[in-house]
Amino acid sequence: MTGNDAEDWTLLASCRGMADALFPEGKEQRMARRICAGCPVRARCLAEALDNRIEWGVWGGMTERERRRLLRERPDVISWRAVLGADGGDAATARGKRAV
Repeated sequence: MTGNDAEDWTLLASCRGMADALFPEGKEQRMARRICAGCPVRARCLAEALDNRIEWGVWGGMTERERRRLLRERPDVISWRAVLGADGGDAATARGKRAV
């Protein structure tokens, strides 16, 4: 991607143009998660939400509650983008360790 990839990935998202549908409440979140299921940029989307601690909506197929739980369980992660393979990086580097 280009140097402006923070916005470029959104052009490839299955949900582009559906902003309101991605901020549902309760059981409606299931429908939003289905939109994410086959999305080509799902990992990048989820990484964006985790790295930036976005608290609202369904991102990368995960609800707010699921993302909060993941962040609590993995406080060692520096870059979710690298962990999820959304930038081509490796998980060891993402945890702040050098790959050997």
